[in-house]
Amino acid sequence: MRAFYSDRFVLPLPEGHRFPMSKYARVRERCLAEQVLDAEQLAEPPAISWEHLALVHGSSYLQRVQEGTLSPLEQRRIGFPWSPEMVERSRRSVGATLAAARIALDDATLRGWGVAANLAGGTHHAYPEHGEGFCVFNDAAVTVRVLQRESRIERAAILDCDVHQGNGTAAIFAADPTVFTFSIHGARNFPFRKERSTLDVELPDGAGDDTFLAALDLHVPEIIAAFRPDLVVYLAGADPFHDDRFGRLALSKRGLAGRDRFVLGCCREAAVPVAVTMAGGYARDTEDTVDVHTETLRIAAAMECF
Repeated sequence: MRAFYSDRFVLPLPEGHRFPMSKYARVRERCLAEQVLDAEQLAEPPAISWEHLALVHGSSYLQRVQEGTLSPLEQRRIGFPWSPEMVERSRRSVGATLAAARIALDDATLRGWGVAANLAGGTHHAYPEHGEGFCVFNDAAVTVRVLQRESRIERAAILDCDVHQGNGTAAIFAADPTVFTFSIHGARNFPFRKERSTLDVELPDGAGDDTFLAALDLHVPEIIAAFRPDLVVYLAGADPFHDDRFGRLALSKRGLAGRDRFVLGCCREAAVPVAVTMAGGYARDTEDTVDVHTETLRIAAAMECF
Protein backbone atom coordinates (compact mmCIF):
# COMPACT_ATOMS: atom_id res chain seq x y z
CA MET A 1 0.00 0.00 0.00
CA ARG A 2 1.22 3.48 -0.83
CA ALA A 3 1.10 6.12 1.90
CA PHE A 4 2.05 9.77 2.14
CA TYR A 5 3.54 11.59 5.12
CA SER A 6 4.12 15.23 5.94
CA ASP A 7 5.58 14.98 9.45
CA ARG A 8 8.77 16.70 8.28
CA PHE A 9 6.72 19.91 8.17
CA VAL A 10 6.20 20.66 11.86
CA LEU A 11 4.36 23.63 13.32
CA PRO A 12 6.16 25.69 15.97
CA LEU A 13 3.66 25.40 18.82
CA PRO A 14 3.79 27.05 22.26
CA GLU A 15 5.04 24.99 25.20
CA GLY A 16 2.24 22.82 26.56
CA HIS A 17 0.03 23.11 23.46
CA ARG A 18 -2.64 20.41 23.55
CA PHE A 19 -2.23 19.24 19.95
CA PRO A 20 -0.08 16.05 19.81
CA MET A 21 2.08 17.01 16.82
CA SER A 22 4.58 14.25 17.61
CA LYS A 23 2.07 11.51 16.79
CA TYR A 24 2.60 11.83 13.04
CA ALA A 25 6.31 11.06 13.05
CA ARG A 26 5.72 8.29 15.59
CA VAL A 27 3.12 6.62 13.34
CA ARG A 28 5.53 6.64 10.40
CA GLU A 29 8.37 5.33 12.57
CA ARG A 30 6.16 2.57 13.99
CA CYS A 31 4.94 1.52 10.54
CA LEU A 32 8.53 1.17 9.35
CA ALA A 33 9.73 -0.58 12.50
CA GLU A 34 6.87 -3.12 12.43
CA GLN A 35 7.06 -3.55 8.64
CA VAL A 36 3.51 -2.35 8.12
CA LEU A 37 5.00 -0.29 5.30
CA ASP A 38 8.47 -0.18 3.83
CA ALA A 39 10.40 2.89 2.82
CA GLU A 40 9.52 2.45 -0.87
CA GLN A 41 5.81 2.62 -0.03
CA LEU A 42 6.15 5.96 1.77
CA ALA A 43 6.47 9.29 0.01
CA GLU A 44 6.38 12.95 0.87
CA PRO A 45 3.42 14.59 -0.89
CA PRO A 46 3.54 17.76 -2.96
CA ALA A 47 1.92 20.83 -1.48
CA ILE A 48 -1.57 21.33 -2.86
CA SER A 49 -1.76 24.28 -5.23
CA TRP A 50 -3.58 27.46 -4.28
CA GLU A 51 -5.66 26.98 -7.42
CA HIS A 52 -6.87 23.63 -6.17
CA LEU A 53 -7.59 25.01 -2.70
CA ALA A 54 -9.74 27.68 -4.36
CA LEU A 55 -12.11 24.97 -5.58
CA VAL A 56 -13.37 24.84 -1.97
CA HIS A 57 -12.00 27.83 -0.06
CA GLY A 58 -12.74 31.51 -0.65
CA SER A 59 -10.12 33.80 -2.12
CA SER A 60 -10.15 36.21 0.83
CA TYR A 61 -9.57 33.40 3.35
CA LEU A 62 -6.80 31.90 1.23
CA GLN A 63 -5.13 35.29 0.95
CA ARG A 64 -5.19 35.81 4.72
CA VAL A 65 -3.69 32.37 5.29
CA GLN A 66 -1.04 32.87 2.63
CA GLU A 67 -0.03 36.35 3.78
CA GLY A 68 -0.26 35.74 7.51
CA THR A 69 -3.04 38.25 8.09
CA LEU A 70 -5.45 35.96 9.92
CA SER A 71 -6.95 37.83 12.86
CA PRO A 72 -6.21 36.70 16.44
CA LEU A 73 -9.79 35.41 16.60
CA GLU A 74 -9.32 33.37 13.42
CA GLN A 75 -6.10 31.89 14.78
CA ARG A 76 -7.78 30.98 18.09
CA ARG A 77 -10.61 29.35 16.17
CA ILE A 78 -8.12 27.24 14.21
CA GLY A 79 -6.19 26.45 17.37
CA PHE A 80 -2.75 27.19 15.90
CA PRO A 81 -0.80 30.43 15.77
CA TRP A 82 -0.08 31.47 12.19
CA SER A 83 3.37 30.67 10.84
CA PRO A 84 4.83 29.88 7.41
CA GLU A 85 5.25 26.31 8.69
CA MET A 86 1.53 26.11 9.47
CA VAL A 87 0.73 27.08 5.89
CA GLU A 88 3.21 24.63 4.39
CA ARG A 89 2.11 21.72 6.56
CA SER A 90 -1.56 22.39 5.85
CA ARG A 91 -0.91 22.42 2.11
CA ARG A 92 1.15 19.22 2.31
CA SER A 93 -1.56 17.46 4.30
CA VAL A 94 -4.18 18.25 1.66
CA GLY A 95 -1.72 17.23 -1.04
CA ALA A 96 -1.27 13.89 0.70
CA THR A 97 -4.99 13.08 0.65
CA LEU A 98 -5.23 13.98 -3.03
CA ALA A 99 -2.15 11.88 -3.81
CA ALA A 100 -3.59 8.92 -1.88
CA ALA A 101 -6.90 9.20 -3.73
CA ARG A 102 -5.13 9.27 -7.10
CA ILE A 103 -3.17 6.12 -6.22
CA ALA A 104 -6.31 4.34 -5.00
CA LEU A 105 -8.12 5.18 -8.24
CA ASP A 106 -5.14 4.08 -10.36
CA ASP A 107 -4.88 0.78 -8.49
CA ALA A 108 -8.60 0.18 -8.86
CA THR A 109 -8.24 0.57 -12.62
CA LEU A 110 -5.33 -1.87 -12.72
CA ARG A 111 -6.41 -4.44 -10.13
CA GLY A 112 -10.09 -3.93 -9.42
CA TRP A 113 -9.65 -2.20 -6.05
CA GLY A 114 -7.29 0.29 -4.48
CA VAL A 115 -6.48 1.80 -1.12
CA ALA A 116 -3.85 4.36 -0.16
CA ALA A 117 -3.33 6.51 2.90
CA ASN A 118 -2.42 9.91 4.23
CA LEU A 119 -0.54 9.65 7.52
CA ALA A 120 -2.25 12.90 8.53
CA GLY A 121 -5.31 14.67 7.10
CA GLY A 122 -8.93 14.33 8.04
CA THR A 123 -9.26 18.09 8.51
CA HIS A 124 -13.05 18.03 8.49
CA HIS A 125 -13.73 21.17 10.56
CA ALA A 126 -12.44 23.57 7.89
CA TYR A 127 -15.12 25.64 6.15
CA PRO A 128 -14.78 27.57 2.88
CA GLU A 129 -14.18 30.89 4.67
CA HIS A 130 -12.54 29.85 7.96
CA GLY A 131 -10.70 27.10 9.76
CA GLU A 132 -11.42 25.67 13.18
CA GLY A 133 -10.64 22.73 15.44
CA PHE A 134 -7.00 22.34 14.28
CA CYS A 135 -8.15 22.34 10.64
CA VAL A 136 -6.97 25.00 8.17
CA PHE A 137 -8.05 23.51 4.81
CA ASN A 138 -10.55 20.71 4.21
CA ASP A 139 -8.50 17.94 2.61
CA ALA A 140 -11.39 15.60 1.79
CA ALA A 141 -13.43 18.35 0.15
CA VAL A 142 -10.52 19.66 -1.91
CA THR A 143 -9.64 16.13 -3.02
CA VAL A 144 -13.18 15.44 -4.19
CA ARG A 145 -13.47 18.74 -6.03
CA VAL A 146 -10.13 18.31 -7.82
CA LEU A 147 -10.99 14.79 -8.96
CA GLN A 148 -14.44 15.85 -10.09
CA ARG A 149 -13.00 18.74 -12.08
CA GLU A 150 -10.58 16.33 -13.75
CA SER A 151 -13.51 13.98 -14.52
CA ARG A 152 -11.79 11.16 -12.63
CA ILE A 153 -14.86 10.73 -10.43
CA GLU A 154 -18.48 11.82 -10.48
CA ARG A 155 -19.66 10.73 -7.05
CA ALA A 156 -17.82 10.44 -3.74
CA ALA A 157 -18.71 9.31 -0.24
CA ILE A 158 -16.93 10.73 2.80
CA LEU A 159 -17.18 8.22 5.64
CA ASP A 160 -16.23 10.15 8.76
CA CYS A 161 -15.57 7.97 11.79
CA ASP A 162 -13.84 10.61 13.88
CA VAL A 163 -15.46 11.25 17.26
CA HIS A 164 -16.33 14.82 16.23
CA GLN A 165 -18.84 15.70 13.54
CA GLY A 166 -17.32 16.70 10.21
CA ASN A 167 -19.12 20.02 10.31
CA GLY A 168 -17.03 21.79 7.68
CA THR A 169 -17.39 18.90 5.27
CA ALA A 170 -21.15 18.73 5.85
CA ALA A 171 -21.53 22.45 5.18
CA ILE A 172 -19.41 22.38 2.02
CA PHE A 173 -21.46 19.60 0.41
CA ALA A 174 -24.86 20.40 1.92
CA ALA A 175 -26.50 21.14 -1.42
CA ASP A 176 -24.47 18.73 -3.55
CA PRO A 177 -26.14 15.43 -4.50
CA THR A 178 -22.87 14.08 -5.93
CA VAL A 179 -21.23 13.79 -2.50
CA PHE A 180 -22.57 11.68 0.37
CA THR A 181 -21.34 12.86 3.78
CA PHE A 182 -21.64 10.35 6.62
CA SER A 183 -20.58 11.27 10.15
CA ILE A 184 -20.78 9.05 13.23
CA HIS A 185 -19.85 11.09 16.28
CA GLY A 186 -20.52 12.02 19.88
CA ALA A 187 -23.81 13.88 20.20
CA ARG A 188 -22.58 16.12 23.02
CA ASN A 189 -19.06 16.69 21.73
CA PHE A 190 -17.48 19.46 19.66
CA PRO A 191 -18.70 21.07 17.46
CA PHE A 192 -21.53 22.11 19.73
CA ARG A 193 -23.45 23.60 16.81
CA LYS A 194 -23.73 20.76 14.34
CA GLU A 195 -24.23 21.00 10.60
CA ARG A 196 -26.41 18.54 8.68
CA SER A 197 -24.53 15.77 6.90
CA THR A 198 -26.29 13.56 4.37
CA LEU A 199 -26.46 11.13 7.29
CA ASP A 200 -25.49 11.85 10.88
CA VAL A 201 -25.35 9.16 13.56
CA GLU A 202 -25.10 10.75 16.99
CA LEU A 203 -23.94 8.59 19.88
CA PRO A 204 -24.36 9.20 23.62
CA ASP A 205 -21.40 9.74 25.92
CA GLY A 206 -19.83 6.45 26.89
CA ALA A 207 -20.99 4.51 23.83
CA GLY A 208 -18.66 1.58 23.28
CA ASP A 209 -17.65 -0.99 20.71
CA ASP A 210 -20.98 -2.77 20.29
CA THR A 211 -23.02 0.42 19.80
CA PHE A 212 -20.53 1.93 17.37
CA LEU A 213 -20.08 -1.21 15.27
CA ALA A 214 -23.82 -1.89 15.16
CA ALA A 215 -24.38 1.60 13.74
CA LEU A 216 -21.76 1.02 11.06
CA ASP A 217 -23.30 -2.33 10.18
CA LEU A 218 -26.70 -0.67 9.81
CA HIS A 219 -25.59 2.20 7.58
CA VAL A 220 -22.30 1.74 5.73
CA PRO A 221 -23.23 -1.16 3.42
CA GLU A 222 -26.47 0.61 2.50
CA ILE A 223 -24.65 3.88 1.73
CA ILE A 224 -22.22 2.14 -0.60
CA ALA A 225 -24.87 0.01 -2.29
CA ALA A 226 -27.40 2.80 -2.79
CA PHE A 227 -25.12 5.75 -3.53
CA ARG A 228 -22.51 3.85 -5.59
CA PRO A 229 -19.59 6.23 -5.06
CA ASP A 230 -16.58 6.24 -7.36
CA LEU A 231 -14.34 7.02 -4.37
CA VAL A 232 -14.53 6.85 -0.59
CA VAL A 233 -12.54 9.17 1.65
CA TYR A 234 -12.37 7.42 5.03
CA LEU A 235 -11.61 9.45 8.16
CA ALA A 236 -10.27 6.89 10.62
CA GLY A 237 -10.10 9.04 13.73
CA ALA A 238 -8.37 7.56 16.78
CA ASP A 239 -10.38 9.76 19.13
CA PRO A 240 -13.36 7.44 19.81
CA PHE A 241 -10.80 5.59 22.01
CA HIS A 242 -11.93 5.34 25.63
CA ASP A 243 -8.92 7.24 27.03
CA ASP A 244 -8.96 10.10 24.54
CA ARG A 245 -8.92 13.51 26.23
CA PHE A 246 -11.51 14.96 23.83
CA GLY A 247 -13.42 11.81 22.94
CA ARG A 248 -16.25 11.06 25.44
CA LEU A 249 -16.87 7.67 23.77
CA ALA A 250 -15.53 4.36 25.08
CA LEU A 251 -14.18 2.28 22.18
CA SER A 252 -11.36 -0.14 22.78
CA LYS A 253 -8.42 -0.61 20.44
CA ARG A 254 -10.00 -3.89 19.40
CA GLY A 255 -13.25 -2.10 18.61
CA LEU A 256 -11.48 0.54 16.55
CA ALA A 257 -9.69 -2.16 14.59
CA GLY A 258 -13.06 -3.81 13.99
CA ARG A 259 -14.36 -0.48 12.71
CA ASP A 260 -11.49 -0.25 10.21
CA ARG A 261 -11.89 -3.84 9.02
CA PHE A 262 -15.61 -3.34 8.52
CA VAL A 263 -15.48 -0.01 6.65
CA LEU A 264 -12.57 -1.01 4.44
CA GLY A 265 -14.04 -4.47 3.89
CA CYS A 266 -17.33 -2.97 2.70
CA CYS A 267 -15.45 -0.77 0.25
CA ARG A 268 -13.32 -3.62 -1.04
CA GLU A 269 -16.32 -5.90 -1.48
CA ALA A 270 -18.02 -3.20 -3.57
CA ALA A 271 -14.76 -2.42 -5.44
CA VAL A 272 -14.84 1.24 -4.34
CA PRO A 273 -11.32 2.71 -4.01
CA VAL A 274 -10.47 4.34 -0.68
CA ALA A 275 -8.24 7.18 0.48
CA VAL A 276 -7.63 6.72 4.22
CA THR A 277 -6.88 9.69 6.47
CA MET A 278 -5.92 9.63 10.16
CA ALA A 279 -8.09 12.51 11.48
CA GLY A 280 -8.11 13.13 15.26
CA GLY A 281 -6.45 11.39 18.16
CA TYR A 282 -5.68 12.95 21.54
CA ALA A 283 -5.16 10.06 23.96
CA ARG A 284 -3.72 10.89 27.37
CA ASP A 285 -0.81 8.66 26.40
CA THR A 286 0.11 9.60 22.84
CA GLU A 287 1.38 6.06 22.25
CA ASP A 288 -2.22 4.85 22.48
CA THR A 289 -3.11 7.15 19.59
CA VAL A 290 -0.08 5.87 17.68
CA ASP A 291 -1.25 2.30 18.32
CA VAL A 292 -4.71 3.02 16.86
CA HIS A 293 -3.43 4.83 13.76
CA THR A 294 -0.78 2.19 13.10
CA GLU A 295 -3.38 -0.58 13.32
CA THR A 296 -5.59 1.27 10.82
CA LEU A 297 -2.70 1.30 8.37
CA ARG A 298 -1.86 -2.35 9.08
CA ILE A 299 -5.43 -3.39 8.30
CA ALA A 300 -5.54 -1.31 5.11
CA ALA A 301 -2.20 -2.69 3.92
CA ALA A 302 -3.28 -6.27 4.61
CA MET A 303 -6.54 -5.78 2.73
CA GLU A 304 -4.72 -4.44 -0.32
CA CYS A 305 -2.72 -7.67 -0.47
CA PHE A 306 -5.71 -9.96 0.05
